[in-house]
Amino acid sequence: MEFLVGLRDNVPPFLLVLTIVVFVHEMGHFLVARWNGVRIDTFSIGFGPELIGWTDRRGTRWKLSLMPLGGYVKMFGDADAASATADTTREMTSEERAVSFQHKRLLQRAAIVVAGPLANVIFAIVVFTVMFATIGEPIIPPVVGEVVAGSAADAGGVRAGDRIVQIDGHSISQFGDIQRLVLLSSGGVMTVAVDRGGKSYTLSVTPRMAQVTDNFGNVHRSPLLGIKVSGALQLMVRHGPWKALTAALKQTYDVGEGALVSMGQMIAGTRGADDLGGPLRIAQFSSQAARNGAANFITFVAFLSINLGLINIFPVPLLDGGHLLFYAIEGLRGRPLAERTQEFGLKVGMILVMSLMVFATWNDLIHMKVLDYLIRLVS
Repeated sequence: MEFLVGLRDNVPPFLLVLTIVVFVHEMGHFLVARWNGVRIDTFSIGFGPELIGWTDRRGTRWKLSLMPLGGYVKMFGDADAASATADTTREMTSEERAVSFQHKRLLQRAAIVVAGPLANVIFAIVVFTVMFATIGEPIIPPVVGEVVAGSAADAGGVRAGDRIVQIDGHSISQFGDIQRLVLLSSGGVMTVAVDRGGKSYTLSVTPRMAQVTDNFGNVHRSPLLGIKVSGALQLMVRHGPWKALTAALKQTYDVGEGALVSMGQMIAGTRGADDLGGPLRIAQFSSQAARNGAANFITFVAFLSINLGLINIFPVPLLDGGHLLFYAIEGLRGRPLAERTQEFGLKVGMILVMSLMVFATWNDLIHMKVLDYLIRLVS
């Protein structure tokens, strides 16, 4: 019953988050396509049968569809919503070719495709900039308040009162930088530079893997140093426009770097794949962010937007990165890949994407203890 109640509470914030980030992504494709003279047939949030919609004066059908997990922009001349192949059922007139996506120059098509992921990143930068200029940037100075006895930090010589200034060559400006670098270390040895009473010391600290319980009661393994900071030290620093922008760029870069490094570690096998979450966990996080206030919710939307942009740029057929890969090959060969080859690539991409989705959802079911709930129902 608790799972069902949680599902009811999680769905509305999840749909709102997903609608925002998908709308931003597809709007990127839409705007650059329009700027390049492409006619847009459909702008859809969701897939499947249309729930509500309208047609604008340029003939574009704007609609909300039944299955809300994604969206698409269908351009004139496409055989389908994926914009992978041209509609070859009939011969186009010269006027139709002029507004067809498939008949645009290679660089124009590439710009239209890359605009989706780029829009997600720009959206996050704008959100962070506005937040840091109005509400302020939450900053905790990288000063160690307490060292847990017997922890990795204790064994490495870190002491209460130390100001951590650098880890593995990365400058540390706030406590969040420490948490991010430790999380990405996968337990490897870290070179930590500290300022202790005006003197500099260089320490070698090896984070230890430990069981961590998140805000939802899920238990997972994560590398920890074993240091604490007083919550009273947190500052909300409001920046001017330029400083807010530079801080937003850094925040966006850090989020993107963390996501890419984590994915690389999973592929290399140095990080467990159980951290890979799917739609159920995103729904859970969306609900938690909504309960923590508007600022937390908007920040979560920005984080998810960055991740969506990065995932879509991967060179996997069906994703935007797959289209760019095809275009790069077309640029080198001087002509597009054969239609049959592209169709085969799309099928492989579909299998990869669906397999990843199934795996991530399975992880969600385990972490959220849904399987335990179902077993209790039948036992």
